[in-house]
Amino acid sequence: MLSRSALARVSRNAALRSRALSSRASAILSALDIPTNQEVPGVYDGTWGGTGDILESVCPTTGEVLARVQSASPQELQTALDKTREAYEIIRSVPAPRRGELLRQIREALAAKRDELGALVSLEMGKIRTEGIGEVQEFVDIADYAVGLSRMMNGRVVASERPGHSILEIPNPLGVVGVLSAFNFPVAVYGWNLALSLAAGNATIWKPSNTTPLCSVAVTKIIANVLESNGLPGAVAGLVTGGRDVGEAVVESSSVDMVSFTGSENVGRQVGKVVQARFGKVLLELGGNNAAIVMPDADLELAVPAVFFGAVGTAGQRCTSTRRLYLHRSIAPEFLSRLQALYASLRPGDPLESSTLLGPVHSRAAVGIYSSAVNRLRNAGAEILCGGSAFSETDLVGELQGGNFVRPTIAVPKSVDVKDEIWKTETFAPILTVGVFDKLEEAIAWNNGVPQGLSSSLWTRDVRNVGKWIGPAGSDCGIVNVNVGTSGAEIGAAFGGNKSTGWGRESGGDAWKQYVRWSACTVNFSDEAPLAQGVNFTPTA
Repeated sequence: MLSRSALARVSRNAALRSRALSSRASAILSALDIPTNQEVPGVYDGTWGGTGDILESVCPTTGEVLARVQSASPQELQTALDKTREAYEIIRSVPAPRRGELLRQIREALAAKRDELGALVSLEMGKIRTEGIGEVQEFVDIADYAVGLSRMMNGRVVASERPGHSILEIPNPLGVVGVLSAFNFPVAVYGWNLALSLAAGNATIWKPSNTTPLCSVAVTKIIANVLESNGLPGAVAGLVTGGRDVGEAVVESSSVDMVSFTGSENVGRQVGKVVQARFGKVLLELGGNNAAIVMPDADLELAVPAVFFGAVGTAGQRCTSTRRLYLHRSIAPEFLSRLQALYASLRPGDPLESSTLLGPVHSRAAVGIYSSAVNRLRNAGAEILCGGSAFSETDLVGELQGGNFVRPTIAVPKSVDVKDEIWKTETFAPILTVGVFDKLEEAIAWNNGVPQGLSSSLWTRDVRNVGKWIGPAGSDCGIVNVNVGTSGAEIGAAFGGNKSTGWGRESGGDAWKQYVRWSACTVNFSDEAPLAQGVNFTPTA
């Protein structure tokens, strides 16, 4: 006799088989081996399963339910954590260059499905097609990077003051890394973490956003095939989909040595406290209230399009989106005129269409966040130069009427006060707030005056301005660009921010050093055993 839960699953699957999934959605899911006529298993620890709560994946462009995903029950989560720990004990002993070979194979497998995965990102998250493909390319690129890194994760030899001694600083695998990723980069953020973590010899357990479970399932299927074909346990790169309870359990688990969390400042603050309380390691990538500063000598042919992309790209839902724009008084009218002309060219569209530049925000809740922020600006007396409202159904055509589309907005408050809510709070939506300055020092103070410190950008052709901007009295952010927008970082340098952004670093540079445990090892190869600092501890007669 079938259990009540099994009967319910049979009933739900029958309902799924009877529904009509759009051809745009079914073609993408089928290309990535995601079933379209039954519930999708959302737990992987070497085998696929899931008997917990059902997650609905909803297309933000049309409102269509793409799939129902079976999340992790408490027991399945604990089993996955146990298997990840067992997998770590295997992968840590695999030589680092061999782990690099695994990453090369993962890179090749991802590249072979780059366009299909990019389309899924557009379908489930909502970013436009070129950005979805670009996100998958980030995973491909960081895998490339980690292949080489696997042969260069070097320690150091330190000179000893004692004769016949050497000191070694040795990196070793850390353990289990829990990755909690956000909806806005449902593929790349996990890629940054997995590539470095695997190169370092760790096992990873991924808890993705509960609104983008299909992206995580598709990526995990690709990686699992590589691991299994190499005779390694799939739990080296495990997956547990679910809601808040699943995320909290991963964060609280003492078997997870490091937690990498990408999300809001409020949740990140709680994650940091919980992990620190159990003396685990934590990597935080939180809010980004990013500013661009445009000097009177800036090349506007470069600066205007860069600000346009920074503010509107991904419908303003990148961590590095341009949210504040500070213009020198002498060029403010011309700059805003040019920028408004670009905004006027925007039309909402299906992100899967190559001509679309403005896709939806990710959820109905995001539409509400956008509307509330616009209302705050209006109530504060800000001038709304363009945008200022969500698209209504009558503004949209066909299937788009079910989507989450808002008008990108440019607002000019009466003054700049970085302690005011309209300046210091990050709004995850395409809203650009503009201030006018007279001196660079004033603009730098505004840039630095908010709690967040992720990305910043200065537009100038004066080397003196550049020196001030990148120096000790300049931007206090983790990303300090010159004649480059706030958004669109490459993988070669470490990515992350300061202050309430969390101080975490992912991707390139020295970010890999967070995924290992360091040991100082003093080796005595002499026939004496002297103490350091000249200490004499010899008994006297």
